[in-house]
Amino acid sequence: MKKTNYSYIGIAFIILVFGIIFVPKIVDRIVNNDVTRNESRSDFNDAKKSDLTFIEINNERKKVPAFSFINQNGRIISNKDYEGKVYVIEFFFTTCPTICPRMNANLVQIQNTFKGLDNFGVASFTINPENDTSEVLKAYADKYGVTNPNWNLMTGDQVEIYKLANEGFNLYTAKEANAEGGFEHSGNFALIDKNGYLRSRVVNGNPIIFYNGMISESEKTDDEGMPEEISILKEDIKKLLNE
Repeated sequence: MKKTNYSYIGIAFIILVFGIIFVPKIVDRIVNNDVTRNESRSDFNDAKKSDLTFIEINNERKKVPAFSFINQNGRIISNKDYEGKVYVIEFFFTTCPTICPRMNANLVQIQNTFKGLDNFGVASFTINPENDTSEVLKAYADKYGVTNPNWNLMTGDQVEIYKLANEGFNLYTAKEANAEGGFEHSGNFALIDKNGYLRSRVVNGNPIIFYNGMISESEKTDDEGMPEEISILKEDIKKLLNE
């Protein structure tokens, strides 16, 4: 019995010593927010990585092709002017009677959401450069309220613009006599990261690739029930700005 009692006394003494030495240190670390967990370290390390995917073709990340056109202010603008910026790309024309006014109204809303940010921009390429001179584009920009200095409405060689749209971004563009306004083109926007790569969110395991630019946030859906994507585009722009 005495031996057993000594054992209990020894165990109690060890516990007491542990409490005196280590418990105050643990409490002190908690008070000073110095306790870290493995997942906390991981979250910190990945804080600037978004969940947006890269668009890949033939196992290569798709990057914006080199381009050089004239903007609404008569300046030469190239892809290099967008380096270090997150930006949205569209193809449009100023006399478009259907989807372009809606697309650009939505882009103005996006512009205003990120007002004052030097690392956000928009690249708009006219598909009717014969009509859309720099002067015409400037008037159009003023009409719609384009104020971001990194929003360039560009004109230039039609062959090069169509090649950029159809091959560079896979955004369909064509002259079509029977179409309203005489042209057909996509109503989608492409999202580009600071390094010039096409990015998008993943839905049900697949990248959406482009963002519908024709339906406003206030409309929620179009007549066929298709949901608006301006709100998720804003969310994804913010993610890329934080990368």
